[in-house]
Formats: sequence, C-alpha cells, structure tokens
Amino acid sequence: MVIFGATGDLTRRKLMPALYNIARDRLLPPGFAVVGLARRKLSNDQFREAMRGAVNEFSRSRPVVPEVWEDFAKGLFFVPGEFGDSAAYTRLGDLLEKLKSERERGTSGNHLFYLATPPDQYAEIIGGLGRSGLSRPRGRSWSRVIIEKPFGHDLESARELNEQALTAFREGQIYRIDHYLGKDTVQNILVMRFANGIFEPLWNQKYIDHVQVTVAEDLGMEGRGAYFDRAGTLRDMVQNHLMQLLCLTAMEPPVAFAADEVRGEKVKVLHAIRPIEAEDVARHVVRGQYVAGFAGGREAQAFRSETGVDKRSRTETYVALKLFVDNWRWAGVPFYLRSGKRLPKRATEIAIQFKQVPYLLFKDQESGGIEPNVLALRIQPDEGISLKMTSKTPGSVVTLQPVVMEFRYGTSFGAEPPEAYERLLLDCMIGDPTLFTRRDEVEAAWQIVDRIIAAWQGPEAPPVHEYEAGTWGPAAAERILERWRRL
Repeated sequence: MVIFGATGDLTRRKLMPALYNIARDRLLPPGFAVVGLARRKLSNDQFREAMRGAVNEFSRSRPVVPEVWEDFAKGLFFVPGEFGDSAAYTRLGDLLEKLKSERERGTSGNHLFYLATPPDQYAEIIGGLGRSGLSRPRGRSWSRVIIEKPFGHDLESARELNEQALTAFREGQIYRIDHYLGKDTVQNILVMRFANGIFEPLWNQKYIDHVQVTVAEDLGMEGRGAYFDRAGTLRDMVQNHLMQLLCLTAMEPPVAFAADEVRGEKVKVLHAIRPIEAEDVARHVVRGQYVAGFAGGREAQAFRSETGVDKRSRTETYVALKLFVDNWRWAGVPFYLRSGKRLPKRATEIAIQFKQVPYLLFKDQESGGIEPNVLALRIQPDEGISLKMTSKTPGSVVTLQPVVMEFRYGTSFGAEPPEAYERLLLDCMIGDPTLFTRRDEVEAAWQIVDRIIAAWQGPEAPPVHEYEAGTWGPAAAERILERWRRL
C-alpha cells in the first residue's frame, strides 16, 4: 500500500490506526508493506516512530501491543519526494520492485495507491503514476487507487477528475471512498430492510409519511476554515454523506449483494430525485451560517471569525432541504435532509415516520395526542435502532403514552465495531467495490447539488440565515419542516 501524503492528518488519524488494527486482528498477509510518500525528508525509522505515535494517539485499541507493532512496523517504509517530480516515482518504483521479492516482503507486485492529499493534487499524482507505469498491473498482480472525497467541487470538475483517473487506471481499478459507507450501522440499513420480513412490506408511500436524514456536528472548523469556506456544507456533506444515506434508505432490493447490483440501485434513486428548479430553491432549501454563541457550555466564535475564513463569507455551515424521489415506491413522500456545524450535539440518524392510523379510536382518552410511529436508525454516536409506538399506561383509566423499543449495538453484541476505514481498506485489498462509489453515482449526485449552487450564485439568491452556535440551526429551517425530530 502506497500512501501519498503520508505525513498528513488523514494518515495519522485514520489510515495508520486502521492498518494497525487490521494487523492486530490478524487480517493482513504476512508480507504486507506500507510505503509513505511525502515532501518531508524522513528515514524509515523516523517514519515508523511517527506512525507509532499516531496509532497510540488515535487508534480505537491503544496503547499499541509491542509485539504486534514490531511485526507491523517492519513493513513500513518512506520515500521523500514531490508529487510532480518524476524522480520520486522512479525511487518509488525501485522500492516496490525490491519489496516484491520473497527475500524482502513478498508482496507479489500487488499495489494499492491511496491519495491522502488535498484534492488539487489528485491529477498530478494520477499523472505521475500513469507516466511511470506504476498504475498498470503486471502479470497476475493488480494495481488499485483509492481517491478521497471531495471528488470534484461540481459536476464539471468531477467529470474532469474521472477522465484524468481513466488516463492511468481502468474504472475497475478506481475506488472512490466515502467513509460513511464503511460504518457498520450504515451497512445495517440494508440488512434491516432486506433480511427482515416485517419492514419491507411497509417501506413505501402507502405507509410512510416522510423520512428525515440528519448529520449534525457539534464542532466548528477545527483548523479547516480555509477549505470549508471554499466548499460549504452542501458540497462537503450533502453531496456525498447525506445522499448516500438517502440512497440506502430509498433503493430497491438488489438482485444480489454484489457491487454492480447494489450500486446500480443507488444510482436509480439519484436519477429519480426530482430536480429543484432555480425558482423553487428558496422554498425547498434553507442555508445558514453560525454566529457566536455557546457550544458544550463554552463560548464559541462565529464562522467568519474562524481562522482562514473570509470576514464577509456567505458560505453555508448549515443546510436543510426537501427532496422527492419520483418513483412507484416513494411518490409523494418527502425526504428531509439537514446537516450543520456547531449544532448542540454530534449525531447521525435516519428517521422513518409512519402515517397516522386512519381512525383515532382512542381520541377521547386521556393523552397528549397520539404520536406517529417512528423507526430511527442511529448511525452515531449511540449506534442502534429505536421504534416509537403508543401504549397504555398501567391503571384502570385508559391513558395513552408513547414508548420506545431500543436496540443498541454495544450492549447487544458486546463488541466494538471496527472503524469505517478498516472495513473499506480490507474491501479494496480483496477487490470488493460494493461500498465504494461508482463514476455515474458521483456525477448523478453532483447534478442534484449543482442546480442548488447555481441558484445560490444567481441574482435572485436566497439569503444566508444566521443561527447561534450551539442551537439547531436557523429558524427559517422550520419553513422546510415544522417539526424536525429532536435528537
């Protein structure tokens, strides 16, 4: 595995801890090797020491087990170089050829390239791999590349990046990663729907009133202000994470749990989403930006005061939108999506709200009103599933009250699920692209988002609503949905 940008945050926080945990679980082959490539001039030993510190700080299983780390660290190597320097790829190729031999690591010539760099360096690295011949598999070996999000910043740039990637790799070699798809609870959406006979018969417009998808973050910029001011929540979260959750919720049953079948059904959902025309954006989309407030009991500065952010920025840190999936199953059912920074808590959830019973038999009984049934799929942080229904309270008087049935991953299975990157890296190694996004899927998602961005940049652009840090977003979001679910 070759990591471009091996001294960056993604490698330290996610990739190296994931690889260590895979090794700890004895899922890596004995000859596995990691080659880091970055501008800094480090020796192999310095790189190994830096990565040990990263694993000790960020791994889900820490501190490191000395014997596991020592065996794992033997396969860590470092190549200093600039991404645009052909000599760096020559040195990389020489090292990979050396590691191929049984005397060294015995990698058999299989190569997994990971682009853990800023997106503006993707084309340069892909070009270097293509010109050096490293992207081409030899004999019975394979070569694959993992490209991190964001995959482009609009439809045009996504198509351009796709074309650039295809100059060096075939489509089957390209793995576009969205770490949300590696979460156990996200994958459990499909298992819950298609492995249980009680849900799928109700999973349609006849019984479901609406669906709410929420990805809430309590943190601010955390040093990403300059990047986020260019991207915004619509590009950074909605185009990928929220669209993926919507697709898994709305897709038809695939004929098999295989890559092309699953991804094909997700693309059909994206094509069925009703486009939001420019004149409808103000009614169906609300954008907000946080101002100073209190988050987690501490004072929080405004977005425009964050490091790297333009003092006159109109970039959205919050988005709420209403979408419709125009097909037989979902006709008329609204999907409400919201995501924001500096909200009261970190939470990701899909809530399916069912329609009210057709006749309120107990309307004259003591109650606060019969609440609709809600099936909530919690993805983070308290992974699990809950079902809200109405029950009678104990006593001689018929009094109605909502109750919740809970299933929690931690207490039910007694084991900590692997990190998303652990699952996705393993899938790429074995050549299973099911949980990675396909070219047409990326472009279809951008087509939806691009229309909204164009309206925001036009002369009739709707306003950016302010909301205090530590609150649930601007009051204008209630224009989209009056009763957002409380998390």
